[in-house]
Amino acid sequence: MITRLDSIDPNFYSSLSSILEFDSNEDESIEKTVNLILKDIKNDGDKALLNYTRKFDRLNVDSPDKLEIPKEEWIKSLNNVPKQQREALEISVNRIKEYHEKQRAFTWSYKDSYDNILGQKITPIDKVGLYVPGGKASYPSSVLMNAIPAKIAGVPELIMVSPTPDGYINSMVLAAAALGDVDRIFAIGGAQAIGSLAYGTETVNQVDKIVGPGNAYVACAKRKVFGTVGIDMIAGPSEILIICDGKTPAEWIAMDLFSQAEHDELAQSIMLCPDMDFINEVEDQIKKLIHRMPRVDILKKSLSNRGALIKVNNLSEACDIANIIAPEHLEISTENATELVPLIRHAGAIFIGCFSSESLGDYCAGPNHVLPTSRTARFSSPLGVYDFQKRSSLINISEKGSIGLGKIASTLANSEGLQAHASSAQYRIDGKYHDSK
Repeated sequence: MITRLDSIDPNFYSSLSSILEFDSNEDESIEKTVNLILKDIKNDGDKALLNYTRKFDRLNVDSPDKLEIPKEEWIKSLNNVPKQQREALEISVNRIKEYHEKQRAFTWSYKDSYDNILGQKITPIDKVGLYVPGGKASYPSSVLMNAIPAKIAGVPELIMVSPTPDGYINSMVLAAAALGDVDRIFAIGGAQAIGSLAYGTETVNQVDKIVGPGNAYVACAKRKVFGTVGIDMIAGPSEILIICDGKTPAEWIAMDLFSQAEHDELAQSIMLCPDMDFINEVEDQIKKLIHRMPRVDILKKSLSNRGALIKVNNLSEACDIANIIAPEHLEISTENATELVPLIRHAGAIFIGCFSSESLGDYCAGPNHVLPTSRTARFSSPLGVYDFQKRSSLINISEKGSIGLGKIASTLANSEGLQAHASSAQYRIDGKYHDSK
């Protein structure tokens, strides 16, 4: 059901690479379809958007204004969700806000020895589009994780798009949008929604950045509109890597492996442990518990295709292997888990200690659950407030500074053969400003 590897095997790293390998290349038919959709949206705006919404979401809409979900409907959904679910949403909102408030960057400046004032100005992105998968497979937690940092960053207009196939609207998603201070919601999805946000239509405002997960068509469209707008990331399948010392209950570890494997057949669940007896115990628990899970078929395919239980020599080696894998989620489920954290260089989120299950991070711990996948944690970070802010350099040069720095700039510009650059600096050294008065 799940691959077993041992780090002492001469072919270990090639076997590991095979498991980690994920083909992210777009299917040619998907790319062809997305190209056509984006072209139509760019050229025909609302007309194309209505046509594709009728075709793909099976909605009989005859006017673009009917694509927008009025705010009264969000508030109604919020008021009608069961009390326990509303309380859970509100607690999550408060915890996510508390964490992300600490990420807020501020404008700063300083004065150097020439009395120049140099610094950095922070400004929010003007308009952001948030894609939320629709239908019954909808995730209100994703609404909160994207909307809250955007609003903390100061984004004035946050437009959410979410498909409503056959008219089905997920009330928890609307409730989350109300709590997350989303500004507008449109019942549109797929590549046509991404195109509408990227290029703008008569009804949907063009945005400056698009965030949020989606299917292969959405991912392809985001990739293609990048440059016209910014995007957060192209997310791959979900991943979890667990480092164990054999002291955590084996059924906890098995269920943590399930927590990512149940997403889809391409999700990845890996455990690293130096204790062979514990590895055997975890595998026994996997076989015992898997048939109790509603998504048993997905679990079986995910674990057999991309899962692994790996025997390592020690916990230090486990950390070395973890850095090669660079997982989306890393659980350090050991007795002295904090001691291993300094050894980890590449991970989207690090869950420290046996009580820190990945599932808490998905919903209510506070840190963002939008994380780098497919080994991109080697150079990428979790979504945060900083993804919705821009930095502008501040350069206020004094007369004294223009002379002192101008000589350096002029020398370097001449060395590069850029005489206008050199002259631009030299004019200020030669006092042309005072002569013109």
